[in-house]
Amino acid sequence: MKISYAGLDLPEGKIKYHDDIFISLAEKFQPKKLSPYYFEFIPEDYEAAQVIAITSDHLLNLLIVDIEKIETRLSKAEDAAERAALEKCMAHLETQKPICDLPLDAHERTIVNALGLLSFKPTVVRTGAAPDATTLCREAMDKAGMMFFYTAGKEEVHAWLVKKGSDAVTCAGKIHSDLARGFIKAEVVSFEDIMTAHNMQDARTKQLTKLVDGDYVIPGASIIEIRFNV
Repeated sequence: MKISYAGLDLPEGKIKYHDDIFISLAEKFQPKKLSPYYFEFIPEDYEAAQVIAITSDHLLNLLIVDIEKIETRLSKAEDAAERAALEKCMAHLETQKPICDLPLDAHERTIVNALGLLSFKPTVVRTGAAPDATTLCREAMDKAGMMFFYTAGKEEVHAWLVKKGSDAVTCAGKIHSDLARGFIKAEVVSFEDIMTAHNMQDARTKQLTKLVDGDYVIPGASIIEIRFNV
């Protein structure tokens, strides 16, 4: 995930996320390979980022860009529904709040998304003391509605970032497109349960795992194994 920031003292570039669950899994399995998740901090390149983190005293500079885009579009828009959505966004921006905090229906979201408003991206507005990188990463994940799931064993422990509410096939595809294409079942175990077992097989024997279909919504912090046939 790329996080663009302004007004915050953050390390530019990629940083390894301090993930207590990943660290515990790595200590438990002692794998040949470790694949932690890396966030990337980029200063004031809002277009390139998935999430924006900004201090309240810099926020207006971001919102002005969106206000100008809306004003330009309003001067040309003839569709009543589009004009209503844009005027709703303009009124919200004038309260100095990002568009991501404005409730929008599906049609309004389509209109706004096409306009490319910067603050439609998940925007973390910080006041007070600056956070450390790990705290900001967590806030960015929460704002964007993201979560981690994991694959873990003697070969590798790997952290995967996906949208909350992702189903088993989506998570399989995150690991590799072949796993989604040939998906049969996913075996799922919670982090808490895997820590009470020696390994996945032991968790299976203790009936701590659950075998699920592709539409099963994967809870955050789950460890999964994909059964597939390509």
